[in-house]
Amino acid sequence: MTVTLAVDAVQRLGAVPHGTRSIVPVTGGEFAGERLRGKVLPGGSDWLLLRSDGVLELDLRITLETDDHALIYMTFQGLRHGSPDVFAAIGRGEGVDPASYYFRTLPRFETSTERYAFLNRMMTVGVGETRPGTAVHRIDEIL
Repeated sequence: MTVTLAVDAVQRLGAVPHGTRSIVPVTGGEFAGERLRGKVLPGGSDWLLLRSDGVLELDLRITLETDDHALIYMTFQGLRHGSPDVFAAIGRGEGVDPASYYFRTLPRFETSTERYAFLNRMMTVGVGETRPGTAVHRIDEIL
């Protein structure tokens, strides 16, 4: 499936013991795939840690609501890195070719709805893309 996130202004905590911490509130979005589709509920966030080696560690936690009103908890950990020029352009709100940087995630899901219980039993990988005001994640099941 593809998950598109709408986000609010970054909350910059600054230097912490393991790097530089920022929090990006998720305000909504949508998702669609072969077996499910719906919206991203507001209230989640991505807890980011910029390490001293320039790698950004991601820790996303959001709630998905399917078109038939089932709730799914989605988390992922990931890494994003690339050249300083690429991230300077992203920081200015410019569109950047996603092939010019590395953005990979390991999404996991939890739900109590039987129709979507298959999500509880699968491993997935994601490829992310940072766009102005949003992030897009293509998620594929590992078969």
